[in-house]
Amino acid sequence: MVNYVWLGMIVFGIIVAGFNGQIEVVTKAALDGAQVAVKTSLSLIAIITFWLGIMKLAEAAGLVRALAYLVRPVTHFLFPSVPKDHPAMGAIIMNLSANILGLGNAATPMGLIAMQELQKLNKNKDTASEAMCTFLALNTGCITLIPTTVIGIRLLYGSQDPTEIVGTTIFATCCGMLVAILADRVLRGMYRNRW
Repeated sequence: MVNYVWLGMIVFGIIVAGFNGQIEVVTKAALDGAQVAVKTSLSLIAIITFWLGIMKLAEAAGLVRALAYLVRPVTHFLFPSVPKDHPAMGAIIMNLSANILGLGNAATPMGLIAMQELQKLNKNKDTASEAMCTFLALNTGCITLIPTTVIGIRLLYGSQDPTEIVGTTIFATCCGMLVAILADRVLRGMYRNRW
């Protein structure tokens, strides 16, 4: 559906530019937009690579296991059907850690691994398990303590204070995570009572 919306906007823009006799504006905008996208992407590679390296070091040093042990009461509450030493738990913790650092791109591979591991525990392979739904809610509404990607973009484009968004980001993502957990619990209870 979103593809049709984008296609419609592009076609409409070309038609309007054609009627106004300024079709060259479309070509210039496309080339300028592509140039900005490539420049921004290349600039963010350094930030993402740095934090991915930190995540790999933390994993190799055993910090992920230590973190898993520390947050075991919380993860047991959120994921009661997942055994405490199952590989899914490590992948979930790595995914949430990357999200906490504001590295959505780095969190995605760990999220996919977590879902694959959770699917192995799923008794009904055609339907998402409760743990999968909880993980999806947490992944979507995860708290972000250091929005590194956004800070990098703000720094790249000359912001006077690129870190001024940290406080509001923490507040907004805390609210989002709280709503995600509450919605997961409420909807899970409603689903159980319905069936």
